[in-house]
Amino acid sequence: MKRLLVIFTVAAGVGIAVLAGSWLWLQAHIQAPGPLTEETVIVVEPGSGLGVIALQFRSAGVIGSDITFRLHARLSGYAAQLKAGEYLFEPGISPGAVLAKVVAHDVVVRFITIPEGLTSPQIAELIAAAEGLSGDLNRSVRDGTLLPETYGYERGESRAALVRRMESALGRTLSDLWAGRNSDLPLDSPEDAMVLASIVEKETSVPDERPRVAAVFVNRLKRGMRLQSDPTVAYGVDASGPLGRPLRRSDLDGDTPYNTYKISGLPPGPICHPGRDSIAAVLNPAPTRDLYFVADGSGGHAFAETLAAHNRNVAQWRRIQRARGER
Repeated sequence: MKRLLVIFTVAAGVGIAVLAGSWLWLQAHIQAPGPLTEETVIVVEPGSGLGVIALQFRSAGVIGSDITFRLHARLSGYAAQLKAGEYLFEPGISPGAVLAKVVAHDVVVRFITIPEGLTSPQIAELIAAAEGLSGDLNRSVRDGTLLPETYGYERGESRAALVRRMESALGRTLSDLWAGRNSDLPLDSPEDAMVLASIVEKETSVPDERPRVAAVFVNRLKRGMRLQSDPTVAYGVDASGPLGRPLRRSDLDGDTPYNTYKISGLPPGPICHPGRDSIAAVLNPAPTRDLYFVADGSGGHAFAETLAAHNRNVAQWRRIQRARGER
């Protein structure tokens, strides 16, 4: 009996030693640098199980053995927690780090930048061309309903979902800015603010000018003066994007709801998707009495409180144009 007990004890000890040694070997293997020699992107498709993923990684040279990878995933309890997505693996990444990345869903993040001042058709083109997005937009988007910004997205996100995020981003931004608006504005609603912000966005590309340009239009609205904004006229002629030519007299005389040389107040809707700074400028314009502005030849504008001063600025701009050979 004692002999059997000794044999059993020795056998158990040997078994434990073998298991311990195997575990230590597995851990050393899992933590050791892998065979990958260059950055590699792999897409794990939805529905892929541990075996498929392990073979995919081994075939791509990310790991050396799919068997030990599967064993480690099962022993560590992560076999059922692997997530689909697009993964970037760096050279020499260990099998353990590979597993951790897929469990944590540490996927490649792509980016799309929506510049300020674009119209809905222009933004739709950018979204349609963005690599890695899925599906079609399948609906129209009104100008002034998206927030221009840089957005991150994962491979496979739908275009419709991305647009919904852009709409939500605008909703939050507009709500915050509207709450802190100047109390003396001739704007009845956040929608009015978006209309005016879109005009400011198209009138100047100089960031520091936005509050002053906004002040001109706010002052005009308070006095009942027409806005007389060229970009609104161009939008009334073609709402898809840049007109592609100078405005003509016939455009300024045209009867469209966006011709602010002929209508009073704001046009019926935004003429583009303005950025946060233009919205902020409209809701807190510069404290000036300016009523006019014209290009000054440097990329900015010359501002004036009176028509006489404005006419002098216009005359100066005409001289600059003639000197440049412009008509």
